[in-house]
Amino acid sequence: MKENTFTASQSKEFSTMSLSDIARIGAEQMLKVALQAEIKSYMDQVNCTCISVDGSPQIVRNGYNKERTITIGDGQIKVKVPRTRVRNKGIENYSSSILPKYMRRNPKIDEAIPILYLKGISTNNMFSALEKLLGDSVSGLSATNVSRMKSHWKHEFDEWKNRDLSNTRYCYVWVDGIYTNVRFSDNRLCTLVVIGATEEGHKELIAVESGYRESEESWKTLLRDLRDRGMQSPALAIGDGALGFWAAVQKIFPETECQRCWVHKTVNILDKLPKSLRSKAHKMLKEIYMSECREDAEMAFNRFLDRFKDKYPKASQCLEKDKGHLLTFYSYPAKHWKHIRTTNPIESTFATVRLRSVSTRGHGTEETTFMMIFKLIQMASKRWQRMWGYNLIPLVLNGAKFVDGELLEKAA
Repeated sequence: MKENTFTASQSKEFSTMSLSDIARIGAEQMLKVALQAEIKSYMDQVNCTCISVDGSPQIVRNGYNKERTITIGDGQIKVKVPRTRVRNKGIENYSSSILPKYMRRNPKIDEAIPILYLKGISTNNMFSALEKLLGDSVSGLSATNVSRMKSHWKHEFDEWKNRDLSNTRYCYVWVDGIYTNVRFSDNRLCTLVVIGATEEGHKELIAVESGYRESEESWKTLLRDLRDRGMQSPALAIGDGALGFWAAVQKIFPETECQRCWVHKTVNILDKLPKSLRSKAHKMLKEIYMSECREDAEMAFNRFLDRFKDKYPKASQCLEKDKGHLLTFYSYPAKHWKHIRTTNPIESTFATVRLRSVSTRGHGTEETTFMMIFKLIQMASKRWQRMWGYNLIPLVLNGAKFVDGELLEKAA
């Protein structure tokens, strides 16, 4: 059996440390190992591809850069990034991708700042809040630095709002209006949000703009701006029952088809039924949009109407009036159905925003609110997954026909 080399003195030393101290030491050691592996890999690659006449290495180790302190979730660690010296001016020196030159804190900490700000914590109190989470030795997060960071976000947001969209094709777009409180105002701010699926199947934020109660004119202004910046008509738009958007999209992007969100529609219908019937009604509604083909969906649709139209006409009318836009997804690839039946890409992203806006009367001015929402989505987008069946998106964009989720082959 292999002998345990963990000495009694080491055991005693670690027994006096907190879990955070041990985690911090472990992170520091692992970072050193990772940096050593990274620089060795870089040097081996350069010396294998760039061979000198006399056979000597083209790049060699050259000590370490000045020690710096990095703020992580368990406090701070100290690290020295190794450096290299090149003997050929055409070769680039090593630059760590694990720990970029000016990084002073874990990017996760930057994610926390817009969330804390949205929660209602002021710039002056930001340092104190993070100090409680990260320890007494937090650096680089003073009120001045937080304000500077917010100024950078503002510049980033302004550039993003005016970017060119002509080089990106969006197959699907999900739209919604998010209501939040605004400081120094008695009205709630309606933020219009558009998320799109690119030709490669990646989801990305397209627009964050103010609106007046999701009105048609507000949506027309937003969509017109997207069109003027080069955005082409998406194949399908997915949204809830806000009539303003549906009227606007048909005027700005008349080629775009419409799909009503089944989650919103289900909630609206169940709200018009007695509690004792909601469980049964919910199962019947699910049978509609989970049907394998449009014919089965229409049969389930009619069963629901037959069951409730006499006693609960409002619930039946709520379903029947949007039949055309509720079953549109059957004309698109079956692998995309789970993505395009609902507005979940927006709903899941903004669950945090909604929860925080309820808990505080006002978390900033209108401009600050847009900026914070932009940053929150930007952070969340890093975790968005690629669409299933993304290889079928070019077919959709090029006008291929699908029946009940299957590609309709052209006759020979």
